[in-house]
Amino acid sequence: MALFRNENIQMIDRYRWWEIIGIYAGIALFLFFLLAPFIEGFIVSLRPLSQLFTSPYSFIPENGSFAAYAGVFERLPYFLRFVFNSFLISTVVTIVVLLLVVPSAYAFARFNFRGMGLVLGCFLAVSMFSGAVLLIPLFRLMRTMGVLNTYWAMIIPGVAFLIPSAIWLLRTYMARIPLELNEAAYMDGASQFYTFRRVILPIASPGIIVVAIVTFIGAYSQQFVFALTFNSKTEYMPLPIGLFAFFGKQEVIWNELMAAAFMGIMPAVVIIFFLQRHLVGGLTAGAIKQ
Repeated sequence: MALFRNENIQMIDRYRWWEIIGIYAGIALFLFFLLAPFIEGFIVSLRPLSQLFTSPYSFIPENGSFAAYAGVFERLPYFLRFVFNSFLISTVVTIVVLLLVVPSAYAFARFNFRGMGLVLGCFLAVSMFSGAVLLIPLFRLMRTMGVLNTYWAMIIPGVAFLIPSAIWLLRTYMARIPLELNEAAYMDGASQFYTFRRVILPIASPGIIVVAIVTFIGAYSQQFVFALTFNSKTEYMPLPIGLFAFFGKQEVIWNELMAAAFMGIMPAVVIIFFLQRHLVGGLTAGAIKQ
């Protein structure tokens, strides 16, 4: 037993000290390039506007303060309203997409029907189109539906453009769930809906959460074009449109712009953080009987 335990320790501790240093150095380099823009953006939000383009460059700002964060509310009184609108639009888009995509992905993963490949190919082709290409027909459609200058003018296109990629992502995950689970449930007399609700959904919850995260980020980032085209009322404007207030005719208020951007993305960061925790905890949810 002792010999077996020592062999396991040798198998686990298979990296030499210089290899471990190389691994951590690579991770540190990757994190540096990943986080450097965010760190620099935060430092810009702390700098006075007069020190943004001084030379030589100093990483630590002189006389740095959070005055720009207070200035955001003075220059943009509706800032919190814009953040709420972005959060509301992204949340509704995510919920609607999940309601439509989860059963659709299950059907594409479990059933073989005529034209399935063609439909999936059409979904893939649609996901390659940019929303800007279809702005004119979308505007006419929104006007015909009577939803211009409402939240739905940004929710409906957001749902339409995010469904294809969400179906492909979740279908791939559900297709990897063993088919024997469906067969065992069928042998026990379970219906297709019962199998889907009580067997497949708990196991597919990590994939569903991943789709929710990707959809929420996509909905949060694509609001600019749709809001600029389909909405002209301040009370429905999302955050990307509100940030235009910091672009003046002569200069850009960079420190307040960065401060507004950091405060604006905080709700999304918090939501994604909690969803990520549920993702890690749900990796084995439903796979064993509680």
